[in-house]
Amino acid sequence: MNLTNYHSHSIYCDGRADMAAFARWAKEKGFSAYGYSSHAPLPFPTCWTMEWDRMDDYLSEFQRFKQAYAGYVELYIALEIDYLNEDSHPASACFQALPLDYRIGSVHLLYDGKGEVVDGDLPAPKFAKMVLNHFHGDIETVVHQYFERANRMLQLGGFDILGHADKVHYNAEWFRPHITEEDWYIHLVRTHLTEAVRGGYLIEINTKAYDSLGVFYPDERYFPFLKELGAHVVVNSDAHYPDLINAGRQQALQALLRAGFSTVSELHGGAWGEVPIQFGKDIVEKG
Repeated sequence: MNLTNYHSHSIYCDGRADMAAFARWAKEKGFSAYGYSSHAPLPFPTCWTMEWDRMDDYLSEFQRFKQAYAGYVELYIALEIDYLNEDSHPASACFQALPLDYRIGSVHLLYDGKGEVVDGDLPAPKFAKMVLNHFHGDIETVVHQYFERANRMLQLGGFDILGHADKVHYNAEWFRPHITEEDWYIHLVRTHLTEAVRGGYLIEINTKAYDSLGVFYPDERYFPFLKELGAHVVVNSDAHYPDLINAGRQQALQALLRAGFSTVSELHGGAWGEVPIQFGKDIVEKG
């Protein structure tokens, strides 16, 4: 049932297991393809990104597992690269020079009024404190900046998959209920998704938070809009633990079918292509 995943994190960044554990789980669960996508290095150290001095190990260890699991599951290597600023983003020469199978472009970081880098990808209570402490409680400024940065990332390019689009929606809604139903917010999301599809990017349906929060990124309400745009979507679990590599996948595929999608994008044999969603009508109705 479309058992692939191209967004995952191992101990090279903030994942909770080594590459071997994820490969074993992918094989045991019958995955046809699996991709590693550690958080790419930033110009400063963090607790959740890889350091440049580990890049050679990351790439060489992957090659060992790719060979060891050949014939069982296709393994791929990538990075999830943040748009930080005009000097550090997915299209930067340092990332383009790496021998990767694909790249994921994401936005996690913001700048406050003092020009300091702020982590915008936090659990809801910590996100609320961040908005209060760094943006004087102005959630609209936070949301606008998130989309401005995400749109700039689209313009610069250098990546294949748009990672967890509109990930800010859950935290914004937690901070100010019904904000995501306001016209200006909907306009920001629709504009961003339109530009992403127009730019030829694969749109990730990120299932990481489905089991714990009941949400996808982007929100399910935009699945029909993505269908109207003619988007190519890829379902990824953004797994940090091996036992969660399949989390939320079935529900995401069912939601896509309800929205009118009949295929998802998968990487096989080194090439992206459209693969039918393998669910029957009765399963969709029960979902």
